[in-house]
Amino acid sequence: MAGLYFHIPFCKQACYYCDFHFSTNQQIKSTLVEALVRELTLQQNFLADETIHTIYFGGGTPSILTKEEIEMLLSAAKEYYPVHPDAEITLEANPDDLDEGKLADLKRAGINRLSIGIQTFHNDLLRFMNRAHNAATALNAFQNARKVDFNNISIDLIYAIPGETEEQWLEDIRQVIELQPEHVSCYSLTVEEKTVFGKWSTAGKLNVVEDDLAAQQLELLMDELDRAGYEHYEISNFAKPGYYSRHNSSYWRQQNYLGIGPSAHSYNGAIRQFNISNNHLYVKAIEQNNVPAQTEVLTTENKINEYILTTLRTHWGTNLDYLKQHHNIDLLKENSVYLDQLFEKGLVVLNQNVLTLTRKGKLMADRIASDLFVVEK
Repeated sequence: MAGLYFHIPFCKQACYYCDFHFSTNQQIKSTLVEALVRELTLQQNFLADETIHTIYFGGGTPSILTKEEIEMLLSAAKEYYPVHPDAEITLEANPDDLDEGKLADLKRAGINRLSIGIQTFHNDLLRFMNRAHNAATALNAFQNARKVDFNNISIDLIYAIPGETEEQWLEDIRQVIELQPEHVSCYSLTVEEKTVFGKWSTAGKLNVVEDDLAAQQLELLMDELDRAGYEHYEISNFAKPGYYSRHNSSYWRQQNYLGIGPSAHSYNGAIRQFNISNNHLYVKAIEQNNVPAQTEVLTTENKINEYILTTLRTHWGTNLDYLKQHHNIDLLKENSVYLDQLFEKGLVVLNQNVLTLTRKGKLMADRIASDLFVVEK
């Protein structure tokens, strides 16, 4: 069950926390879309004719695309790849792009799942992060999506925002619950070096939220969404029953995927591929029938560690039998002392040889996973 990802590297303006590859200059947008179509033809062998079950438009801001551009990309995907007729097709969107006309166009183009980047419903925090929309626009976008019959909507929220109060965070959570989206993605704001926030932090102009406070906000989120009937199926993701993100779930469960576009990543079980993060150089290479990418052949240790990192974040957990059968490693034996400590502290549980994080353990997910990594000898 393979996935296809399109990276759309354009935004109207730069959010101060974002370190994804994008440009605010859209002059070559149509040329780049044509290059994406061309890359689809050049990459046909990467997934070895696996059926595509999910297509995801990420970025950047994919809602910048026109209906015709989306149709062009989806048409090419279906021409060159075996796309399942019931494929989940997700588009990330900014609220300020989503009037009723635009949403109707997205629906007609074939998008069947929306991921709306709301981040917060507080205007002071939106301005602080340099978002292009306000709270009223966010609410209108969601309501407009329902009007045109989008019945699979995810909302993105950010917590651990410098200056955000507990009351504001609780209000954001409860506003989301009132809207009743099918899916909620919530991310702790991390300050990356090359972003505006990163530069402010280095200059001493930004007080980064302490880990303990971020953990408290995550716990509050888990409490509220659990009471509202959402399943916490991955550290940052919650869904109503039957509405897990099929695309992202495939990442966490080691399914193969092909990334198309500048900075897009791909994985087919044997290698990882990383496209160049430069729009003009990307287009130039594609026009010469070259995919401008670096590849990394995955070692056994790479595969083991990636499996631990991705699966431990989910409620499906890390299957120790799988590791033993496919990679000849006994994680319990190799890490007996450390795992005993985790069991005693109530951070993990073992059921039918599947290791999963407890509620307490979820607050330390990345640390626990990295401590379990196999070190190359």
